[in-house]
Amino acid sequence: MSATAPDVPDRVRIHPAPTLRGSVDVAGDKSIGHRALLIGALSAAPVAVDGVPDAGDVRASAAALRALGVRVELEVDGDGRLAGTVHAPLQGGPDPQPVPIDCGNSGTTLRLLAGVAAGAGRHVLLDGDASLRRRPVDRIMAPLVAMGARASARDGRLPPLDLAGGRLHGVTWDSPVASAQVKSAVLLAGVAAGVEVRVRSPHPSRDHTERMLGHGGVTVRTTHAADGGEEVHLTPGAAPRPKRLTVPRDPSAAAFWHVAAACGAGTITTPAVGLNPGRTGALDVLRALGAAVTVHDAEERCGEPVGTVTVAPGRLTGATVDGALVVRSLDELPVLALAGACSDEGLTVRDAGELRVKESDRIGTLGALFAALGLAFVAHPDGFDVPGGQRPGGGAVDAAGDHRIAMTAAVAASLGTGPVDIDGFASVATSYPTFLDDLAALGGAVEVRDA
Repeated sequence: MSATAPDVPDRVRIHPAPTLRGSVDVAGDKSIGHRALLIGALSAAPVAVDGVPDAGDVRASAAALRALGVRVELEVDGDGRLAGTVHAPLQGGPDPQPVPIDCGNSGTTLRLLAGVAAGAGRHVLLDGDASLRRRPVDRIMAPLVAMGARASARDGRLPPLDLAGGRLHGVTWDSPVASAQVKSAVLLAGVAAGVEVRVRSPHPSRDHTERMLGHGGVTVRTTHAADGGEEVHLTPGAAPRPKRLTVPRDPSAAAFWHVAAACGAGTITTPAVGLNPGRTGALDVLRALGAAVTVHDAEERCGEPVGTVTVAPGRLTGATVDGALVVRSLDELPVLALAGACSDEGLTVRDAGELRVKESDRIGTLGALFAALGLAFVAHPDGFDVPGGQRPGGGAVDAAGDHRIAMTAAVAASLGTGPVDIDGFASVATSYPTFLDDLAALGGAVEVRDA
């Protein structure tokens, strides 16, 4: 298996589609795919994995583990996802020189692998593409240094990150923000080093790491305070022992089709989608807007709830997203902004300053996207306002290397009044390489432009 995902065209034209309807099997969950590989590498025995998305970000995690000597065998299965075996365990150092690791565009690879490498006593130099080099790493450096690791970064906060682990000790870390990546880096460092850790956060965040560790037999307890805060406590013990890790389908990928349906394109169903409470914020926002959302065939797989989601067209009113709901819907806010434009009263988003340090400054790039399509958009330092009663027009868009901006533009074009030319669409390979195929299967009109 190569380190890169299937090719995605970089310049596309999406035409308006009278209807989008049907059922679509979206890509595997990227967040859980990363964790399946990394926790597999920390396990006591080889771990079978399946349902892993065949996306550039997850392939970056697989390549990073190989660079550290872990045998990761993955092949594309009949459903276009990755399946195979991670041959644990990851061996400790010493590393006379830092092992150079290219994380590509994947912030999750860099931040979670930092915890794994530090706990395992490895010395790594974590780097990536131009976009990744703009994303801060000081939030994970601080707790790992508090545990005894050595770390340095460009300007004290940006990749490349030079990180050397060793005999780490336990820590109680008070995180200033609710960040699943910070929490996961500390937990994985604790597992790898065999030490007790606690992470306190002002709000709950995604708990995929806790669920997967618990599924593998690791003792992880979560408590919630009256003020809304969260504390996660990992007790040292035996290495994880999951026999198989099955990755559900990605609710962040499904959100593009859910929004398209809610905005009037047609009824769309997404089977076997992850329904982790930390990831259903987008569905809650759509419900708050007045969308018709139903969930059925719910079950649990490897500690994660999954189910089939159907969204039907309906009249959208308006909604405000702030506080803990932002944490649960952060990645989906760009496409949810489109639902706000299609609603009667619009969408207001606050407490979302984290959007400024994603693959792009997503508040800035989303504003540019909306302007290019003739949509009103008011940016704020920590969010935005989208007036209701709007419909996208045609135009030309630069995705700015951000896969979610590219896919939001494609959905807007399908719902709009004229064709939209999107440059930089190849960024979609990092998370959802089959997006254009799925759009066409639902009734979308896709044209690949000459490079």
